[in-house]
Amino acid sequence: MSSPSPLPWIIGISGASGTIYARRLLSILAIRFPAQALEVVISEGALRVFQEEDKLNPKSDKIETIVGHPAPNIRLHNNRDTGANIASGSFQTAGMVVVPCSMGTVGALASGFADNLLRRAADVQLKEGRKLIIVPRETPLSTLHLENLLKLSKLGVTIAPAMPGFYLQPESVEQLVDQVVYRLLDLMGLSLPGSRRWGDE
Repeated sequence: MSSPSPLPWIIGISGASGTIYARRLLSILAIRFPAQALEVVISEGALRVFQEEDKLNPKSDKIETIVGHPAPNIRLHNNRDTGANIASGSFQTAGMVVVPCSMGTVGALASGFADNLLRRAADVQLKEGRKLIIVPRETPLSTLHLENLLKLSKLGVTIAPAMPGFYLQPESVEQLVDQVVYRLLDLMGLSLPGSRRWGDE
């Protein structure tokens, strides 16, 4: 198993379908990488998606509502708190993952529009030249969506759509979710032993 980064990772959760990916990523990071500091920010749209897709009501300041177990390495921020540490470039981080990433968030990032903490934190990663990974969850994609994604790609953003493959013959939704989450962990430099890959027996 890869060693955790000495710097915190930021996990942003925006209001697109697929909050299950964020829940699973945070759960694995809390259990398998307890030494990895995590700064989490959830958009108002994501709170609604949690209610509709996951039957959760994460309105408190307790991340346990989302991950389902204690997570002392995770700090949850209010999306309206634009004065939080992750809003400043002087706060050192390993990077940021936005999962899922709505097309509204994609458009805001492509235009430098940082009107809340999640978007500001992502904008900071861009201006500081740090790693920014986004997980778009939308279909079909309009020309405007594609142009915004291309713009972010040219700025160095890693675009990792939630597109699970079927070559591993998944038998459950959980396995499909894990396939995407394990790829995100790879991109974060936090690979897990035992994760199934192409060519494995």
